[in-house]
Amino acid sequence: MSTTQKRIDEIQAEIERTQVNKATMAHLCRLKARVAQLQRDIVAESSRAVGKGGERGFNVSKSGDARVGLIGFPSVGKSTLLNKLTGTESRVAAWTFTTLTAIPGSIHYNGSRIQLLDLPGIIEGAREGKGRGKQVVGTARTCDLILVTLDAAKSMTLKTKHSSSASW
Repeated sequence: MSTTQKRIDEIQAEIERTQVNKATMAHLCRLKARVAQLQRDIVAESSRAVGKGGERGFNVSKSGDARVGLIGFPSVGKSTLLNKLTGTESRVAAWTFTTLTAIPGSIHYNGSRIQLLDLPGIIEGAREGKGRGKQVVGTARTCDLILVTLDAAKSMTLKTKHSSSASW
């Protein structure tokens, strides 16, 4: 675990320990602001990380004959699908928002080279920028095809709720 993540965990533990009242409200707000800043730092740090092929963050140059964007809710298997189809190393974990930037991969099909983009999970309110939604939607708009990935194991009511409330 990175030192930034450890610091976030420490601050969140302090938030949980602190009693909520008028006297402590300013302190709690400062702690929450610090957690938000540290989370932004983690995202900015991962955006600067160089991916396969020298790509950075969401600025992935279009390559091949077509571009397919893997889009869906967090933790539905987009990274696993990319890993299996292309052999690209996209981090997979048991928690949500493992993928923080666009991860490119490519496959060859009938003599054509198709670029696949693993995009971060999209959440409700993405159009307004929630959860880096504007960047995800903007990158998805550059794709020739969008492959919406869903988790078949989740209940149908949850899928219906999300699909009817999602504003892409």
